[in-house]
Amino acid sequence: MKEPSSPVKYQFHHNGKTEEINTSLITEAPVSLTVNGVAWLTFMCTPTQLEALAVGFLFNEGIINDFSEVADVRVCEHGDNVDVWLNHAAEKPTKWTHTSGCTGGVTSVEPNVDIEPVHHLNGMQLIPEQIPVLLGMLDNDQTLYRQTGGVHTSVLSDGEKSIVSAEDIGRHNTLDKIAGIALMEDIALESSVILTTGRISSDMMQKSLRLGASVIISRTSPSSMSVELAERQGITLVGYAKRHRFNVYTHPERIS
Repeated sequence: MKEPSSPVKYQFHHNGKTEEINTSLITEAPVSLTVNGVAWLTFMCTPTQLEALAVGFLFNEGIINDFSEVADVRVCEHGDNVDVWLNHAAEKPTKWTHTSGCTGGVTSVEPNVDIEPVHHLNGMQLIPEQIPVLLGMLDNDQTLYRQTGGVHTSVLSDGEKSIVSAEDIGRHNTLDKIAGIALMEDIALESSVILTTGRISSDMMQKSLRLGASVIISRTSPSSMSVELAERQGITLVGYAKRHRFNVYTHPERIS
């Protein structure tokens, strides 16, 4: 099984001097997904929480709606394949769309398509002073980032506390892992807040909606398509969130 970080040695040049540094970098590894004995695709991911990644991906793609549909899920001995056996047939998508991002995520969901959330959005309200508190929770859950850098973190919150968090080199993978953990641990996917260090593109918006999020807060930018989706589906989208400033792109009525 691969480790989430890998040792590396590099030369640090500064002020005309050279210093040799021993450190670690985030691991990027190919991990294939097999469903009912059929190879579906290969994730480029950080090799942690792989069972959750596989289950959450199938959930976010609409292949399953509940963990009771999973008969078995297991990672192979070498950690480069996850086998998922469902208690029903599942047809492998004939078309995969490569999503934006550094690790080349894929989805069978068409861009800018409305996704049916697991729960209807409720009237969650936040006050501006809660945003820095929530960002503090995101900081606290960045364990791998503090060790290696170069990794994204996402958090599922009820607006007051961190419920589930995940880290991965691919921002989209963090939301699949969150979905998988929630399903496998029977955590209710009710209207919630998603916090992430990653850019909010259309696939991130679709995964967040599938998770029942009514508020999405990112440290960086949304895309134009994600803003369109958020506006249409009633999601409050917050971008460029820092401790004392943030931009609200859609449905500002939830932050009053």
